[in-house]
Amino acid sequence: MAEAYLNQLGQGQFAAESAGIEPGQLNPVVVEVMAEEGIDIAANTTNSVQEFIEAGRQYDYLITVCDEASAERCPVYPGAGIRRHIGFEDPSSLAGSAEERLQQTRKIRDQIKREIEAFIQSET
Repeated sequence: MAEAYLNQLGQGQFAAESAGIEPGQLNPVVVEVMAEEGIDIAANTTNSVQEFIEAGRQYDYLITVCDEASAERCPVYPGAGIRRHIGFEDPSSLAGSAEERLQQTRKIRDQIKREIEAFIQSET
């Protein structure tokens, strides 16, 4: 979600890529709530931080979004520029009914959007 918002809201200023420690499958609830915002991420792939490191990718900014429970496992990226941590609950860890998970994911989405907007504002 953070990658999609940064690419959409920071058009021309930022080009974001996203990766995780243990990439898995795209969460269909996340795809759904982003579609509600007019952002189609259905064709996105999940990437590995290790693959980006091995490819030698360099970044001006590194934004980590690990939740507090996983903070100790948040990736360390060698050579990254400015680092910023913005912790969010992981939508894949949500419990409850399908509707409850949908509502919780919308709240996380909205938090991420606000934080990305604030980041863009602070860096431009």
